[in-house]
Amino acid sequence: MTAHKLNRKLILETVTRSDDGAGGFIETWTVLGTLWGAVSPRKGRYVTGYGGAVSQTGFEIVVRAAPVGHSNRPLPGQKLRMGTRVFLVQAVTEDEPSPMYLTCQVEEEVAV
Repeated sequence: MTAHKLNRKLILETVTRSDDGAGGFIETWTVLGTLWGAVSPRKGRYVTGYGGAVSQTGFEIVVRAAPVGHSNRPLPGQKLRMGTRVFLVQAVTEDEPSPMYLTCQVEEEVAV
């Protein structure tokens, strides 16, 4: 079993969409809770986004496991915040062989 050093405070957020009255929607991010995790960088790349060039970096974030459907279990499309940094959750899997942790594949975009 791998013991992970969960030493980063992360805020888990989910998006809520509401009608804006003009045929579109307004996105509001709601805090679901605080998680402690281990953050490890992966590969990064330079891409052109809608507003210009961005640096897109992948990270792996390990957090304590929570049952499927629990509000503390991250889902793809949610965000993890660490101070001013924002990580978009791409995928979540159990940390094999131990069911005690979840591994989140996330991306962070920074304008350059």
